[in-house]
Amino acid sequence: MLAYLVSGVLFILALRGLSSPATSRAGNRYGMLGMTIAVGTTLVTHEVASLPEIIGALAIGGGIGFIIARRIAMTDMPQLVAAFHSLVGLAAVLVGWAAYLNPEAFGIADVVAQAVPHASNIIALGSNSSDPAAMTKVFEESLRMAQLKAEAPAPAIMLQSCIELGLGIAIGAITFSGSVIAFLKLAGKMGGAPILLPGRHVINLGTLLAILGLVAYFTQDQSLWVIGLITVLSFAIGFLLIIPIGGADMPVVVSMLNSYSGWAAAAMGFTLHNTAMIITGALVGSSGAILSYIMCKAMNRGFLAVIAGGFGAAPEAGGSGAPKEQRPWKRGSAEDAAFLLKEAENVIIIPGYGMAVSQAQHALREMGDVLKKEGVSVKYAIHPVAGRMPGHMNVLLAEANVPYDDVFELEDINAEFGQCDVAFIIGANDVVNPAAKSDKSSPIYGMPVFDVDKAKTVMFIKRSMGGVGYSGVDNDVFYMDQTMMLLADAKKMVEDIVKSLQH
Repeated sequence: MLAYLVSGVLFILALRGLSSPATSRAGNRYGMLGMTIAVGTTLVTHEVASLPEIIGALAIGGGIGFIIARRIAMTDMPQLVAAFHSLVGLAAVLVGWAAYLNPEAFGIADVVAQAVPHASNIIALGSNSSDPAAMTKVFEESLRMAQLKAEAPAPAIMLQSCIELGLGIAIGAITFSGSVIAFLKLAGKMGGAPILLPGRHVINLGTLLAILGLVAYFTQDQSLWVIGLITVLSFAIGFLLIIPIGGADMPVVVSMLNSYSGWAAAAMGFTLHNTAMIITGALVGSSGAILSYIMCKAMNRGFLAVIAGGFGAAPEAGGSGAPKEQRPWKRGSAEDAAFLLKEAENVIIIPGYGMAVSQAQHALREMGDVLKKEGVSVKYAIHPVAGRMPGHMNVLLAEANVPYDDVFELEDINAEFGQCDVAFIIGANDVVNPAAKSDKSSPIYGMPVFDVDKAKTVMFIKRSMGGVGYSGVDNDVFYMDQTMMLLADAKKMVEDIVKSLQH
């Protein structure tokens, strides 16, 4: 128990460390150490069917995870996280089914003799008696108990375990199927646009109520069809909940699924009587829920509204919904950008997913270093939902050794754009779109955005004028008088700007 307590404290320290890029490495170490202690303690204190098999499984799984983590590109990290969430959910489902099929092995079974309590009492009395009639009664009851055990399909599961088992399987199945949809959308294998089913709210609510009703009924009837139907409906509702959510809400979805995976692990911890799983699952579930709330607040959206198919779910966006390539705009070159940047006093850089795709963060940091040598103040502005997952841009900038003191969140830097000489936007779109403030028909209306339109000069790097943001909304910033469009691959354009600055 003490070892589990130590691992729980380490998990809390890990979450604290991961709250800041400066302490994230230490946070990861705390988390790994805590998990090592928890797994080792479980193997030592619990009966294990085959220790070599478990060690082999740990080696295979750990090896696969290590190889994937080493090879995966930072641009693919969001879909990798979604894929890992799906595995956690599936593991919860499999553990739940294993416990249902063999409750005695998990310590959650009621003894069959409890169904005939008088039999054990008669046996106890008869064994201490020399009365032939009593002995005959003992023999008859022994035969009846043996027959009951032979005829019973499975030992009865305790009431509280039925609830834990049902909820664990349901949450795990929802996590698995929802994470699969999130993975497909983030990986571009499925369109980012929301898929709106007719009557989806009624279908979703009805399915959720049916799952809860079946979990309650499972405490009275532990038939195979009940637990099977809970599993099937939970897999279905996972798909139904995520497909109506648009691509602009994917950061919230990733955070939400992270929370689900934690609650699924906690529920299975009760089933397995494992304190470490309960602590870890509760920490992951609660921290994921808090992060989801923070993300929704950053987008000025209600959590329930997002789950029900929040912004990005409108079939048509009015006003700014379609690209407006016929509107006049100004195109610039790397030399033009270098001249304006060198003459500026204050530059604010706003990175987005396009920077991640082109892997331009190292070139961007080099550009910032060159400008600093010229006496230019350089800051980086990070929107809470920039990229495809929370903290995506922070991780990329940290990878490029951008000083933490130069990185600012939206609420800390947004007021500075009025005094900013150059707002340098690289691969971002929705987070600088003024339609979020002015166009009530826009699917991103109400989301806090950077006030780049107040800057003296705006430089916007994107591949072409034909593309729009992940939410599918055109950006009026493209066509402002002070905006210079730098159309090229982000990394190539920044490298060319650096060369021009150096010469």
